[in-house]
Amino acid sequence: MSAAELTVDEVTWGPDRKGVLLHPLSFTLKPGHILGVVGANGAGKSTLLRLLYRFNRPRQGRVILNGSDIWSMNAREVARNIAAVLQEQPTDFALTVREIVALGRAPHASGLARGGARDAEIVEGALKRMQLLPLAGRRLGTLSGGERQRAMVARALAQEPKLLVLDEPTNHLDIRHQLEILALVRGLGITIVTSLHDLNMAASLCHDLLLLSNGKALAFGPPEEVLTPERVETAFSVRTSIQTLQPSGDPHFTFSL
Repeated sequence: MSAAELTVDEVTWGPDRKGVLLHPLSFTLKPGHILGVVGANGAGKSTLLRLLYRFNRPRQGRVILNGSDIWSMNAREVARNIAAVLQEQPTDFALTVREIVALGRAPHASGLARGGARDAEIVEGALKRMQLLPLAGRRLGTLSGGERQRAMVARALAQEPKLLVLDEPTNHLDIRHQLEILALVRGLGITIVTSLHDLNMAASLCHDLLLLSNGKALAFGPPEEVLTPERVETAFSVRTSIQTLQPSGDPHFTFSL
């Protein structure tokens, strides 16, 4: 599985000609890096992610993956290069974990041909990578929230994407499952864009952060450069103080009204 370079070039989006939810935005993410998209509710995080996995088309600008505009690709080619794990969970809880993960191979199917040995090997590898082999025969509806989230990530990995988009992957999970998911994500080694609410989590997980406010970028770059008290206060309308944790050197944020 290889990683891609992602470039967002002067991208804007709005639901109609009058409304603009995302103002001109540009950045480049290096292959294998993890980008955290942070900001208050309504800042434009989900809007941006929908453009990255080609759910919405930019009003202006381009989303470029390894030098190619994703809107120059057909849908199957996009699905072979970009995978998304959304907040909404699948409703077919009758499928087993292995069957759910195997759905990730659909973009690679040829005509009516069923998956062969290579597909089975990739599914097995995704299950192993997300520590799901003991649960492979279980029906999805019997799993905990954290286990289901791991199954969704495993399905995405079975697509063999070059870019993985995660929309609030720790949402509604308890602390143990949050840490579990983040530890697994950190070890994937592919290019990842994820929206996160928790700034402390984002700062410890991500190589780069994009801080959004009202559909505009306040900053892009390493967490220690992006998350200054002034910017955080502007984005979230809260008072902010930062401490440096030892021995890791990671920043830790505390907030007050």
